[in-house]
Order: sequence, then C-alpha cells, then structure tokens
Amino acid sequence: MIYNNITTIKDFVILGFPGLHPTYYGPVSALLFFVYLAILVGNIFILVFVGVERRLHKPSYLIFSHLAMNDLLFGTVTLPKVISRYWWDDKITSFSACFTQMYFVHSLGAINSLLLLIMALDRFIAICLPLKYPILITNNTISIACGLSWIGTFVRMMAVVLHALTLPYCNSNIILQCYCDHISITSLGCGGNVKYVQAVALGLAMFTLLLPLSFIFFSYMSIFVVVLRMTNMENRYKTLSTCTPQLFVSCLYYLPRCFVYLAHNLGFSFSLDLRIALILLYSLLPCALNPVIYCFKTKDIKQILMKKLKNAKVGTKQISK
Repeated sequence: MIYNNITTIKDFVILGFPGLHPTYYGPVSALLFFVYLAILVGNIFILVFVGVERRLHKPSYLIFSHLAMNDLLFGTVTLPKVISRYWWDDKITSFSACFTQMYFVHSLGAINSLLLLIMALDRFIAICLPLKYPILITNNTISIACGLSWIGTFVRMMAVVLHALTLPYCNSNIILQCYCDHISITSLGCGGNVKYVQAVALGLAMFTLLLPLSFIFFSYMSIFVVVLRMTNMENRYKTLSTCTPQLFVSCLYYLPRCFVYLAHNLGFSFSLDLRIALILLYSLLPCALNPVIYCFKTKDIKQILMKKLKNAKVGTKQISK
C-alpha cells in the first residue's frame, strides 16, 4: 500500500474504556472527579504549607514541593478531559490539543522520575556522607537540579513530539486510552516510519525510567547497609524514618510500572480495559496519595500539623469559655 505524506485527521476521539457500559459513565466520571479533587486539595496544601512554614524551607521539602507541583499539573493535564468524556460525552479533542496533552503527559512523567532521583541522592548523601551533606545539598543546589530537570525534559520532549509529527495520520482517529499518549497517537500513523518513531520514543522512555531507577535502587541499598551497621537501635530507627516517605513515593511510582512492563514482556496479556485501568492507576494514584505520605510519614510536617491542631483546639476551648 502506498501512503501519501498527508495528514487527513483533524480531530481525535478519546474512547476511554472501550468495554464500559453507558450505565456506568456517571459513577466512573464521579470517581475520577473525586480523584482529581484529592489531587488538587492534597498537592495545593503541600505547596502552600511548605511555602508558608519557614521551618520547612529545607532541601528535602523543596523536593516535595516540586513533586507536588508535578503531581498537580499531571492530574490537571489528564483528568478534566476524561471526566468530561464520561460526564458530558465530550470525547472529541483537536489534533493540536491531543499532541499538546501527549507532550505534557510524557514530560511530567519524565520529570517525576528525575525528581525521585534527586530525592534519592539527597537521602544517600545525608546518610552515607553526612559530613558533606551541608556542603553538597543546599536549597540552591536542589533548586538548580530541579530546575534543570524541568527545563531539560521540556526541551527533550519537544523533540519527541516533533518526531511524532513527521508521521502522516490518515487511519482511524480513535484514541484507545483515557488521554493522548505517544503509543496511542503514533499507532494511528501511516507509513513505514511508525515503528521507527515508536522505537526511538520507547528507547528514550526506558532511559528516563531505568537510569534513575538504577541509581535509586543503589542509593537505598547503600542506605540499608549503613543502617544495618549501626549498633544503636534508636539511631537506626531515626535514620530509617527519614527515608520512609521517599521510599513510599518511589515505590508508588516505579513498582506498578515495572509490573506492567514485565508482565507484557513475559507474555501475560491483559484485556484493553484492564490495561487502561492499570495505566490510570499507576499514573494517578501516586498523585493523590503522595500528599498523604508527606503528611503522615514525614516527621517535621507531622509535628507541625499536630502542634497547629492542638493550638486550634486550645483556642476553641478558650472561646467557648
């Protein structure tokens, strides 16, 4: 078959869950709306709380703020469209809007991976090289590292999008996903370059995922070795408690992704609806749960919150008297 280098598609249709019966459109849209609400409230709270509390103006909490901003943006980029798709049957998205969404979806995912790398580096130096921590890890160095992660990824992902735009799109315009991503869009491309464009994007994605994951694994293994060598049980517990929030956040991001990739490569096949549900789960669940982890697993934030709650209760009792 001969393909002309002409794109005939002007709009895409976001199909969402192909097997979902219209009866469940309302409950699904309501569930996604509450997930989005949890993402908004939780991450805005973290941004404001860390920004207002001067005691939290430290490198670790600066990383938390960047992660909260990333989660907030990711939820805002992905959820409103799929909610409107099931709430108002608004499933049409323009060609340019779909590519824009794809750009931000993959950019924010890659930035999240780099921020987790910076978080692991922060804990690695704090525990394995404590004397060098005040010199190497400062608010300025963390701000520069996080800033470079944002800027560098946005520039790099622009090349991925432009590469995908070289394909002519003249087949179906149905996106078998709840939002526009690279695989869903390029699968609709025509010509012999589709596999090449997808392979290049997959290689970059694996590099972005596996390189940070390798260092994160190495850093936490090194931390556990240092902790096991400690003779004082109290110091061991305190050291581990400083790592648990970061470890929880990293596991939420990487473990479901690794499970899906390994299952696919080992020959385990999922139905299309289940695959889409798993992708939504590992994409959005961390965005909603990360603020809870920060609040209940981070000692400083938990102490400040408890102190404020106690002061509020005392103030209420005094007013009532």
